[in-house]
Amino acid sequence: MRVSLAKSTRSFSVAPDQPVLDAALDAGLNLPHSCKGGNCGACRARLLGGMVHYPNGRPLGLSDAEVAEGLILLCQARARTDLVIDTVEVSTPEDAIIKRLPSRIDRTERLSHDVLGVYLRLPAAEPFRFEPGQYIDILLSGGRRRSFSIASPPHDSRPLELHVRRVPGGELTEELFAERTRSSLLRIEGPLGRFVYRQNAGAPMLLVGGGTGLAPLKSIVRHVLDNGLRRDMILYWGVRSERDLYAHTELEDFSRRAANFRYVPVLSEPGAAWSGRRGWVHEAVLNDFATLDPFDVYASGPPAMITALRRDFRERGAADERLYFDSFDYAPDTLERQRTTAATKS
Repeated sequence: MRVSLAKSTRSFSVAPDQPVLDAALDAGLNLPHSCKGGNCGACRARLLGGMVHYPNGRPLGLSDAEVAEGLILLCQARARTDLVIDTVEVSTPEDAIIKRLPSRIDRTERLSHDVLGVYLRLPAAEPFRFEPGQYIDILLSGGRRRSFSIASPPHDSRPLELHVRRVPGGELTEELFAERTRSSLLRIEGPLGRFVYRQNAGAPMLLVGGGTGLAPLKSIVRHVLDNGLRRDMILYWGVRSERDLYAHTELEDFSRRAANFRYVPVLSEPGAAWSGRRGWVHEAVLNDFATLDPFDVYASGPPAMITALRRDFRERGAADERLYFDSFDYAPDTLERQRTTAATKS
C-alpha cells in the first residue's frame, strides 16, 4: 500500500502490519514524532484519504475530539488501504542526512545502578552529522527498533555517547547490562527527531529532564558551552533518589565553570539527608518562576512528565512555538514482554 503526503510529491510504501511512522522513517522521511508509544501525540497527522486501524485500541495520545477531526497517530496507525495524510516533513540540514550505518560498541560504563553509558564507534570514513538533541535507532531483528538520544554534542561525537536505562524485560538493555554485547556490531539509523537546539540569540533557555531524558539536554548544554554561545541556561533534572543522579558531578562541574549555566537537581523520593529540592521536577520550575514567557523551553523525559509540563507551563506563559519536548516511552514489544512476564509470575 502507498501513503502519500498532501501538498507534496513524496510518498512511501507501508505493509499492512507496519506502523505508518516506521514505514516513513524506513523511506528516509523525517516526520514529526517523539515517544513512538502513542502517548505524547507528537506524530499527529490529518487523514485525508483511506482507512487506518489501531491493533491495540485507540492510543492514549489521541482524544475523542481529535478522532472526530480526522487526526491519527502515525506511530500506532496501520493502513487498511492506500492513504493520503497531511503532516509536515521535518527538514534537516543538508549535511544531516538520515543514514543506516554499522557501529561497534567501543565501551560501556556503569553510570548508576540502572543506567549504562554506551559509546558507539562509527565507521571512520563515514560522516555522521546531527543536531544537538537528536536521537538514533538501533535496528533489531524483525524490523524492530530501539531509540536512544545522543548525549554527546556534534563536535565531540566520536564515539557516540548514549545513556541506556535498564528496562525489565527489555531485550537489548538486558543484553547490554549482562555484557553480552560488548564490542558487538550493531546497525543504527539516524539522526532522527525534531527535538533539536534552536538558534534564538539572547533568549534564556530552560531545560527540564526526567531520568535518562537528560541525554539530549546534555548534548544541547555541551553544544552551547563548548562553542561559547551566548545563551543563559538553567537545567532542572528530576530523578527518584540520590543514587539516580548519575551525571551529578559532571553537571555540577559545568555549573562551576560556566557563568551562563545553572543546574538544579530535584528528587521525588530523597533520603533524609538530602538538602536539595524535593518533589516533581516540573513543579520545582513552577515554584521558581512567576512567568515562563522569557524562556525557550526544552523538556525530555517520561510521558507523564511531558504531559503535565505541557499543560502547566502553558498556563504559566510558556509560548507553544518555544516549547520543545521529547517524550521517552517503552517500545511496544517491550511493553508486551513486560506484560507477559508479569502474567507468568502472578
